[in-house]
Amino acid sequence: MTVNVAIVMAVVVLLGLLVAASVAIVFEYQRAVVFQLGRFWKVKGPGLVVVVPVLQQKVKIDLRTQVHEVPAQDAISRDNVSIRVDAVLYFRVVDPAKAFIQVVDYYGATSKLAQTTLRSVLGRHTLDDMLAERERLNQDIQKILAEQVQNWGVVVQNVEVRDIQLSENMVRAIAKQAEAERDRRAKVIHAEAEHQAAQTLVNAARILASDPGGMQLRYLQTLAEIAGQNHSTVVFPLPIDLIRPFLKATEAPSRDP
Repeated sequence: MTVNVAIVMAVVVLLGLLVAASVAIVFEYQRAVVFQLGRFWKVKGPGLVVVVPVLQQKVKIDLRTQVHEVPAQDAISRDNVSIRVDAVLYFRVVDPAKAFIQVVDYYGATSKLAQTTLRSVLGRHTLDDMLAERERLNQDIQKILAEQVQNWGVVVQNVEVRDIQLSENMVRAIAKQAEAERDRRAKVIHAEAEHQAAQTLVNAARILASDPGGMQLRYLQTLAEIAGQNHSTVVFPLPIDLIRPFLKATEAPSRDP
């Protein structure tokens, strides 16, 4: 009797182990890649997944977006400037079967590929492009990565270049260049202002020259402004045009012969 009980208990335990090995719960963000006798069979999940022990094996693949920080990479830009750049990579698995079968470690492979792609793309851009057009740089890296990892069942959602570090000598050179550019713009603006002022004066002179009376009024207005500014005596030559009418009035009439 004792032997029969032991056998029954052993059978129950064995059946429990078989059930535990054949049944698995796959979450919503996971998929189970099932192999049958070493051959790919199908992708199952989410929910309760049943596999035949010994004959079938399963591997769970995470489908959530994964964030990977690309380590800082030393690179040389197209205009031969040494820089150090790091980035952040966002990607996710869209084909669990390819992600497990086509590459040994899709996460590590994507990470290494992102590093080499980052250096390659940086070498195609000048330093000014990297600093001024960061969005285009991100798009170029993302496009190249997406084309290469699609065979692994992985899609690159976004790439963000986070920091571009320059040497101290290059930082000083850029500062000097920016200062020179600001000086150049200031001089150009000043020259344009002088040109406009001179043109305005020329136009005013032409208007005053077209009417002698206008010139005399401007002369008198200038005298009034100077007289109101200080108490010193200022001597100005009196324009002959201003007193010519008085001279004509005082001239004696000519005698008849």
